Amino acid sequence: MLIGLLAHSALGYGACTVTMPSLSFGLYDALSAAPVTTSGNAVINCNENPPPTVTVQLGPSAVSGGFFPRRMRAAGGSDVLDYNFYADASASSVFGDGTGGTVTRSAKVNKNVPWSVTFFGRIAPNQDVAPGSYADTLTITINF
Repeated sequence: MLIGLLAHSALGYGACTVTMPSLSFGLYDALSAAPVTTSGNAVINCNENPPPTVTVQLGPSAVSGGFFPRRMRAAGGSDVLDYNFYADASASSVFGDGTGGTVTRSAKVNKNVPWSVTFFGRIAPNQDVAPGSYADTLTITINF
């Protein structure tokens, strides 16, 4: 099954622009003992002095309503697939809004020096789900 969650886009607000990653989990093999992973970078550029502090947050799953785990629902079905996005490659810090044990990312973004924020996605292994397309909706909030 092919899974994609974030679409590539570039947004500009005031003196900062944001380019979002295109992320796809690709195919998920329900019989594999290994998780399926993906990663991508959001790039933030600001042209302000003094440099603004920029905070990136990732909202809860629209399907599960929470962070632990986030869930995707099968198109036209009732099966769900557990997954999450992390702030680190070792998948120890769930990328969220800073509540309930989740973390955000913040930095001062100097003028004309891009800041790259990496999203690490992981689908848990050994989930017995029907073949098909799965989807969830997440909100990414960028404050500066």
